[in-house]
Amino acid sequence: MIARSFAVRLAVCSLLASPLALAGAATVSTPGLAASEIKVVVNKQPITSYQIQQRAAFLKLRRAPGGSEAATNELIDEAVKRQEIARRRISIPDAAVDEAFGRFAKDNKLTEAQLTQVLSQAGFSAKGFKDYIRVQMGWGQAVLANVRQTERLSEQEVVQRMLQQGGAKPSTTEYTLQQVIFVVPNDKRASQLDRRMSEANSFRQRFTSCQGSYDTARGLRDVTVRDLGRVAEPELPPRWKDDVKNTSRGRATKPQATERGVELIGVCDTRTVSDDQVAAMVFQEKDLAAMGKKEPDKDYLAKLKDKATIVRR
Repeated sequence: MIARSFAVRLAVCSLLASPLALAGAATVSTPGLAASEIKVVVNKQPITSYQIQQRAAFLKLRRAPGGSEAATNELIDEAVKRQEIARRRISIPDAAVDEAFGRFAKDNKLTEAQLTQVLSQAGFSAKGFKDYIRVQMGWGQAVLANVRQTERLSEQEVVQRMLQQGGAKPSTTEYTLQQVIFVVPNDKRASQLDRRMSEANSFRQRFTSCQGSYDTARGLRDVTVRDLGRVAEPELPPRWKDDVKNTSRGRATKPQATERGVELIGVCDTRTVSDDQVAAMVFQEKDLAAMGKKEPDKDYLAKLKDKATIVRR
């Protein structure tokens, strides 16, 4: 829950400022793609004049100052973030992006169609906004992963923290997990995803143990079952964390659409664990919650940009 709330905070803080920012959107013309030219290259990834004009319109809609220069800088940051998200193999499912888009429309007292129209009239697009949301969500997860890697507590620090708590060693839940993937090829996603989601829900209803899932999957087409082993609660992926925590032993999480198709996680077993490694993870999780108020993403982004090759034309 902590990791998810931290990632959500990073995503929400940079979305559109207020309902009023949408209300005053004016119609602007956009150039054809043929008139677009490359203005910046970030690690061989081009940023075009068309993208800059669209982002400038998005900034205006958000009532953010700076015009084309600010739009260019934001797109450079976004390119660096995208590349780091890809490097870490973080993938945000379409369903999560669509849900955030719909929630934003509702918060602004608009239907999704009305929000799409407002964005289009302002010179932006619903697809552009969804891409923006996806990057913000993925970046939040990348920041968390980076903090976990770089802010590990030493054995001495763990001992000191335990002494501060009267010598008590913290505990957490360890899950033995199994991954079930209903594979959907990318070129057949539009036609097969709903059917595969229905099949995954049926599988979930029949799921009673990880051992029995192999027999159940044997009669199904293009279904992969993988034992994930033991995973401590602080190490659960943000995408699955809440679902796993809310799933009883011997049951499976609700299916999610992912880049591989449709997936669910079986909770084979749970147990309470308490050792030095667990203590370090628990303390770090508390530190992450507190760090959410300090915006650690800025330092992380600055370091990535220092290493990047950014060429302005």
